[in-house]
Amino acid sequence: MKKHNPGFEQLCEAARKNVDEISIGQVKAMIDSGTAPLVLDVREESEWNKDHIPGAQHLGRGVLERDIETRVPDKTTPIILYCGGGYRSALAAESIQKNGV
Repeated sequence: MKKHNPGFEQLCEAARKNVDEISIGQVKAMIDSGTAPLVLDVREESEWNKDHIPGAQHLGRGVLERDIETRVPDKTTPIILYCGGGYRSALAAESIQKNGV
């Protein structure tokens, strides 16, 4: 895994305290059972194009705050966010929670 700058890691760790995280195994079990909520991939488009979770939708971290209300107008919709290592998805989850989603 890529080494991140200490300030970025601190920011991500602070965000993780404010969001609920689940394991990859839990997500897979939900997908396999057909009970998965909306799954959003917040990685860069080039990462999405290489591979992504089947059934997931792409909404990159760079446009997430701008487009989340259009993509998910019902603010009670359960959402799973994912990225490559959990950092961007934690920041994204914290951000959209602040936006009321």
